Amino acid sequence: MSGTEAETVRTPAGKRYGVNEIFYSLQGEGFWSGTPMVFLRFSGCNLCCPWCDTDFSASQLMTAADILADVTAIAGECRRVCITGGEPSLQLDAPLLATLHEAGYRVHLETNGTHRLPDGIDWITFSPKTDFVEGAAVRIDRADELKLVYTGQNPAPWLAFPADHFFLQPCSGENSIETVAYIVAHPQWRLSLQTHKLLGIR
Repeated sequence: MSGTEAETVRTPAGKRYGVNEIFYSLQGEGFWSGTPMVFLRFSGCNLCCPWCDTDFSASQLMTAADILADVTAIAGECRRVCITGGEPSLQLDAPLLATLHEAGYRVHLETNGTHRLPDGIDWITFSPKTDFVEGAAVRIDRADELKLVYTGQNPAPWLAFPADHFFLQPCSGENSIETVAYIVAHPQWRLSLQTHKLLGIR
């Protein structure tokens, strides 16, 4: 590790992260669906998925201390922060993770798995996109849950990935019947819905 890298780890206040938004709501998808969480959405993504309709270009530069201050201001008694994007692995690092942990927050991460992750993340949601984006390669070797957007592809190979829970999620809610039919025939999978969209919340 170079001197500059070591200094960055020791002094996280000096680094700035591109933040799209920070808000408090319920987790809408996967294992923790219905659970209150603060969402830290980073700007920027390294992939371009065909169904993505979110503008991740908006960005405000914030230090780890700035992020913690905003999280604390809205979290109340909630002690979970979900870091998402965009693709959060492009920015999440050990100093920011330590800042949140030291303040008593458990950190969840939603990632496309194309970049290596810092150690110590409390819950990893892996949403693979290699079925849809040519040239995308998986760079992580485990996750707590795997959440696959189902568009009619064969999900079976993903069951070999080291994860504790496996979810299929309809693509933008447009193929729910087909997704349910696949899960009924293949009970290794569970259904994930975008319940926040169904409820009209963030």
